[in-house]
Amino acid sequence: MPACLLEDRGIARVAGEEARSFLQGILTCNLDRIEPGRPGFGALLTPQGKILFDFILSARDEGDYWLDCPRMLAPDLARRLSIYRLRAKVTIEDISVHMGVGAIWDESQTGADLLGAETDPRNCELGFRVLGSRDSLLDNPIFERDTSVYEARRIALGVPKGGADFAYGDAFPHEANMDRLHGLDFQKGCYVGQEVVSRVEHRGLARKRVVRVRFDSAAPPPGMPVMAGGTEIGQTGSVAGNRGLAMLRLDRVEDARAAGVAIVTQEGVGLVVEPTP
Repeated sequence: MPACLLEDRGIARVAGEEARSFLQGILTCNLDRIEPGRPGFGALLTPQGKILFDFILSARDEGDYWLDCPRMLAPDLARRLSIYRLRAKVTIEDISVHMGVGAIWDESQTGADLLGAETDPRNCELGFRVLGSRDSLLDNPIFERDTSVYEARRIALGVPKGGADFAYGDAFPHEANMDRLHGLDFQKGCYVGQEVVSRVEHRGLARKRVVRVRFDSAAPPPGMPVMAGGTEIGQTGSVAGNRGLAMLRLDRVEDARAAGVAIVTQEGVGLVVEPTP
């Protein structure tokens, strides 16, 4: 079964009788749509509407939510959530030492149900997430340690990864494609940064986005400037083979296309922006 252990992922836990209402008031996703077996994708934003943390939110039981997030950020996520807790009856903790995350992308659900796997809410073609004891995941022979096949699949589907394809604290949700990956709910009530997100959505102000690209030779490393006619229009992100993701200014991409100007990295590697899947 195609599966791997995502050792770079950790889990922050929010539990208690007011956990749902507490999270509903601060996150971009709608907790009313999240239940056991049906996770959601969301983020905690700055008041200015930029992504501090993004995560897959799993409802484990009544009043018990696990936030599948970058492992190195799990302690900071728990601390930041605690700032908003005030008098809410919740407990918040980083449980990454004991609990881990695996991914399964088999074409069928064979074996996934037995592991309590849940469909990735960003894109069903990414497969399933398995949250459980880190030791049990390490001991399970189906989970490989090599994540390269999974990463290539993620890149091919155009799903950005924080820290590689966009910078935490610097990118707006639309720039990281959260509106296309079911990470924003425009019908729920207020949450931190909601006014900015709504303004971008209704005015169509997202000038930059993470897009899929194909290089005409060996892919450059992440963070390489992308140029058009001598002007920087973005940066490269994750790569797999000769394909990758890049954060680009969409208006300047269109201007370059219209003028017949080549889009290249700073080192002269040509690239083509591919359609959104």
